Amino acid sequence: MDLGLKDKVVLITGGSKGIGYACAELFRQEGAQVAICSRSQSNIDAALSKLPGVHGHAADLISDAQALSVVDKVEAEIGPIDILVNSAGAAARTPVEELTPAIWRAAMDAKYFSYINVIDPVIKRMGARGSGAVINIIGNGGKIASPVHLAGGSANAALMLASVGLANAYAGKGVRVVGLNPGLTETDRVAEGLKAAAKASGSTEEEALADALKRIPIGRMADPADIANVVAFLSSAKASYVTGVVISMDGAQVPVIV
Repeated sequence: MDLGLKDKVVLITGGSKGIGYACAELFRQEGAQVAICSRSQSNIDAALSKLPGVHGHAADLISDAQALSVVDKVEAEIGPIDILVNSAGAAARTPVEELTPAIWRAAMDAKYFSYINVIDPVIKRMGARGSGAVINIIGNGGKIASPVHLAGGSANAALMLASVGLANAYAGKGVRVVGLNPGLTETDRVAEGLKAAAKASGSTEEEALADALKRIPIGRMADPADIANVVAFLSSAKASYVTGVVISMDGAQVPVIV
């Protein structure tokens, strides 16, 4: 299926690793003009070495000034952003007894504001132009409370509401906003989460992984490419009537309808 993504300008935050990298790889294959950003210049350099033609910038998106700078640089280099994919930032998983107000605040910075700081300038420009798509890769931690992910889960829940609210506000301006909630995916972030789960339960990481897989009816974790395929579709004109929703993609692990 031709998704019509050729020459579309795409900015992918967190695009140097994991799901973000898989998205960058797929959009490049589809002929889009792709830019990625990450906090780490070394991670950017490593990704760009395998993604010829892709642009990259290092920035800490917790800073609204750095986020705006990335947006300005990308638009100066390759043109107005047609598609924004947010996959940057992840809150540390912290056992509930170790939570402090500072950790709660850091979680909002790491996950919520690292998205909002980029969304704000981009979606306003999209609205002024009358077109655009924003895909926010969030996570089911905002729907299902976990004692080791309360701070990060709260940031995820806030992002879900922001995604749906912005979709409603900008639908009449030709801009779509969709949230996507991957379940367990084979990324470094999930590996760190399994370490935290093992520590909390007093088990080994291998036991934590086996226990996690038992709870996924489809029988495996997602590959980052699985998520990227859906992101590309949702970004395309083939999904032109999909907006204002948060889609779970967790292998049927959480059988809820809301």
